[in-house]
Amino acid sequence: MAKTKNHTNHNQNRKDHRNGIKRPKKGNKPSMRGVDAKFVRNMRFAKRHNKKGLKKMRANEALQKEAALAAKKAST
Repeated sequence: MAKTKNHTNHNQNRKDHRNGIKRPKKGNKPSMRGVDAKFVRNMRFAKRHNKKGLKKMRANEALQKEAALAAKKAST
């Protein structure tokens, strides 16, 4: 015979709350408390300038792709 009961929510709530429903853990970054102030300041600037470099690199890659497509169209 075919099964008649396909789904039930019985006991699920109890199981969920047994260890407590917790918020997802956020990606914690290590505390910079107690680290040399000069180092922390320099790290902040380094991160900023690294982002600038990534933007330039991505823009350059896009231009190269466009140029390659244009060359391919011109050759055909």
